[in-house]
Amino acid sequence: MFDVVTFGSATRDIFVRSKDFKIIESLDFVTGKGLAINAGSKVYVDELIFASGGGGTNTAATFTSQGLKVAYVGLVGNDSSGKEVVAELKKLGVIYDFIKDTDGADTPVSIILSAPKRERSILVYEGASHLLTKEDILWEKIKSAKWFYISGLSGESSKVFPEIINFAKPQRKTSGFLRGKENNIKLAVNPGHDQLTKDLNLLKSLLNKIDILIVNQEEASIITGIDYQNEEELFKKLDELVDGIVVMSKGPDGVAVSDGKVIYRAGIPNSGYVDRTGSGDAFGSGFVSAIMQGKSIELAIQLGTANATSVVQKIGAKNGILKKGEWGEWERVGVTKTPI
Repeated sequence: MFDVVTFGSATRDIFVRSKDFKIIESLDFVTGKGLAINAGSKVYVDELIFASGGGGTNTAATFTSQGLKVAYVGLVGNDSSGKEVVAELKKLGVIYDFIKDTDGADTPVSIILSAPKRERSILVYEGASHLLTKEDILWEKIKSAKWFYISGLSGESSKVFPEIINFAKPQRKTSGFLRGKENNIKLAVNPGHDQLTKDLNLLKSLLNKIDILIVNQEEASIITGIDYQNEEELFKKLDELVDGIVVMSKGPDGVAVSDGKVIYRAGIPNSGYVDRTGSGDAFGSGFVSAIMQGKSIELAIQLGTANATSVVQKIGAKNGILKKGEWGEWERVGVTKTPI
């Protein structure tokens, strides 16, 4: 039996850091700023680091570091990057038997271009992870899991999103009988771009099956249609839709969590950062790992925050992940509680 099975991308991350990267302000960019280099000349790199990433493997790394039995389900390319991703998961203690490789595409690659202590841009090749189909999943071998943790699924793999949720908690027929065997696997979901855009109505129809929904303020606004700054109304609507815990990250303002009865709020440590890659995965999986082990929401917020804070102190989404019993060098964040 697995404590948790994770779904989501598996990527090869390449971190390129150079003091010669320039940040320019221009309305040509959606954010109002761009990362630029001199055209037609050499640009020297200060650091070049290779690591693995992706929501599916990043979260698996936290769960196994917290002493849980975890398997990752995903697709990689039949290439050296895919082999390296699998080798790292094996080294971490993640069960990798449910990873398949394909000749249909190479392993996904993210190239993170960073101007040290300033901004970053990420070049993304989606690749094999986004070709996952329901035929690639060994359903019978994962049905004994206690939890599924689903990160964003895009491309072809977005079609598997409802399949995973309905496998964990099958729909009831009008006659009152269950469709298929009742697996009753708990679900933690951090929806991705496809779920929040082209599949938004489908996502909404599945929210009542989710035990822990993890979103940021903007994503909460997309789901509810409510202004992202109106936190009270956001939670009121989300609590109606989700039959469980709603976790809403707020960037530098920390996090707010609702269990339908109380809203918990916490800030973040004044720690600074080296690289933010993987911080969202680190928080979400740290939070869920505490809940899985019967801990309070307050402690789950503290563990998720500590894990994310540790991760951003190093380059690479997995390098700073805390082991069971560790809390990092910063004090635990204070958590306030407001009855709804």
